Amino acid sequence: MTALGLDFGTTNTVIARTSGGDTVPTLVALDQDSSVYRTALCFWHEAGARDGIAVAAGPAAIREYLDFPADSRFLQSFKSVAASGSFDTAPVFEKRYAFEQLGRLFLAELGRAAGGALDRIDRLVVGRPVTYAGARPDAALARRRYDAMFDGIAREIYYVYEPLAAAFADASALDRPATLLVADFGGGTSDFSIVRVAARGAAPRCTPLAHAGVGIAGDRFDARIVDQLVLPQLGKGGRYRSFDKILDIPAGWFADVADWSKLALMRNRRTLAELDRLRRSALDPAAIVRMIALIEHEQGYALYDAVGQLKRALSAAEQARFRFEGEGIAIDTEVRRAEFEHWIAEDVGRIAATLDCALTRAGVAEAAIDRVFLTGGTSLVPAVRALFEARFGPERIASGGELTSIAHGLALVAREDDPSVWVHAED
Repeated sequence: MTALGLDFGTTNTVIARTSGGDTVPTLVALDQDSSVYRTALCFWHEAGARDGIAVAAGPAAIREYLDFPADSRFLQSFKSVAASGSFDTAPVFEKRYAFEQLGRLFLAELGRAAGGALDRIDRLVVGRPVTYAGARPDAALARRRYDAMFDGIAREIYYVYEPLAAAFADASALDRPATLLVADFGGGTSDFSIVRVAARGAAPRCTPLAHAGVGIAGDRFDARIVDQLVLPQLGKGGRYRSFDKILDIPAGWFADVADWSKLALMRNRRTLAELDRLRRSALDPAAIVRMIALIEHEQGYALYDAVGQLKRALSAAEQARFRFEGEGIAIDTEVRRAEFEHWIAEDVGRIAATLDCALTRAGVAEAAIDRVFLTGGTSLVPAVRALFEARFGPERIASGGELTSIAHGLALVAREDDPSVWVHAED
């Protein structure tokens, strides 16, 4: 039997494969031998392509965008809208794509990068967040969209909570009974699973006790940086004239610019026309001109890259420099880690409250947790790690495989005689 674990993430996607008598899953090499594939799409006009629009995904999408930014459409973090009822279709040039269409285009390109690893699969186990991203996530809607996206890829398809898969992977390395807390911090969500691990040879080896999640993670931290350092140059805090009144510019414009899943979608005729009307009535029209230019000239990835560089630098140092320049915007400023931690303090507080919820649902006290496993790229943010060190002590915390542990665990679940026991009852 050929089985795959597929971690379809907000920021990155990873595949682990197991076949025949394999005892340990193997990460599938994707673009340029990396096992980590950016969850992104780039579209451009090309004669002979279907509907006249060509598409690339992953690192190839980034390369295409960097070569021709003005003539392409770059979409990233589109997983974030999976559970959004307000999301209908994404406008790309003269065509509109539903979520499941974007997903199937992404999977087709992923399959090509994987060299056929997605062909002839007997069993596929796909990760899903405990709580989807968004203000009012609709899990049933997300499931329908996932079903349409993954339809036909394998004879059997299962959806397993991402932190539960990471717990399964971590438990496989334990040689003693333990109560295990896994915290998975990705781009769109922070999710928790608490699992009871029995002694080796016991059946079942792992028993899930409780789960909890919140739609806050790396992308929200990015939005805080954009909010503080970039949006003031794009008119945030500004006002506009409406007949004989002076009003605040609606906050929704700035929230969309700071959201990676929405920024690229703003490049459409209707939105740009509305922004141009706002420019004509704004007290500071130059700021709105800069916002329009950022959108029209596809500066979203460049901004994303600058924000990511700052965030990574602040994970290693107490101070770092933020630099971004493009289309009338020029920012070069020092940022202290303490400032960044102040910006995200409310978000970290909500993550802590969600952790409390998981412990309460499991009926387990902090002292009864034997091991805490942190995974996902956002687990490297010092403020996040400090939360767990303060509550559980450094000696109980383990980490590693931040970008690959979930795919590894999903593939291990796929090897089980009956993966359905790891599927949440509501699914």
